[in-house]
Amino acid sequence: MLIDSARSTLLVVDLQAKMMPAIDGAEAVVANAVWLVRAAQKVGVPVAAVEHCAKSLGPLVPEVRDLLPAGAVAGKHHFSSVAAQCLAGLPGSDRVQYVIAGVEAHVCVLQTALDLVADGKDVFVVADAVGSRRPYDRDVALARMRDEGVRLVTREMVIFEWLEDAATPLFREVNQEFLR
Repeated sequence: MLIDSARSTLLVVDLQAKMMPAIDGAEAVVANAVWLVRAAQKVGVPVAAVEHCAKSLGPLVPEVRDLLPAGAVAGKHHFSSVAAQCLAGLPGSDRVQYVIAGVEAHVCVLQTALDLVADGKDVFVVADAVGSRRPYDRDVALARMRDEGVRLVTREMVIFEWLEDAATPLFREVNQEFLR
């Protein structure tokens, strides 16, 4: 199954300022998530984000938060965004495909992804845009998600599937801005 720009939304999970220093490879995770947010916005895919216990862990990293419009971020205390019931009303909540980036892969990303699959959604986790404090936790989480029906993708897989066709003006713009 391909990711369809008309049917998908990008969900950024818990990329929060106080948490990122503890995440293995945090700089790459944030950079790839920012790239995805900008690419999604360029092709017209809705972007939503969640923050876990924002009073303790702070807001989203400014590199992501500054790209999002008002009403695109929800707070939660449950590890799963689905269990927290915070996705309704966010941009793209009516879509059937979720593309997920964020942290921690073995906690909030995993629980959100598995709950979305249980709700009948098609879920794609962007392997180069998720992280955990320990690489082993990330790796096991990715394997478990794959085993339970989540599709693992890379950021470039996402954008090429959203674009579908190289013979369009949008592809040429995206190619110049994101792929060169």
